Amino acid sequence: MQTEKYLVPGVSCQHCVRAVTAEVSKLAGVSAVQVDLASKVVTVEHEAGVSPAAIVAAIKEAGYEEVSPAP
Repeated sequence: MQTEKYLVPGVSCQHCVRAVTAEVSKLAGVSAVQVDLASKVVTVEHEAGVSPAAIVAAIKEAGYEEVSPAP
């Protein structure tokens, strides 16, 4: 398993959490998605075959255009 973290400044409520979680969870190979509202960080656990570009695209599909790797 691999873990990727993304900073998504637009997430601010439980609706945001559900939207991001639903879209990213649709990706084959994703095993867990956590959204921390306080830090605005989305953490994704996935198999090696899931590309960062696919994860970013799923977050954008949920309605969040500003996405960057989290420190």
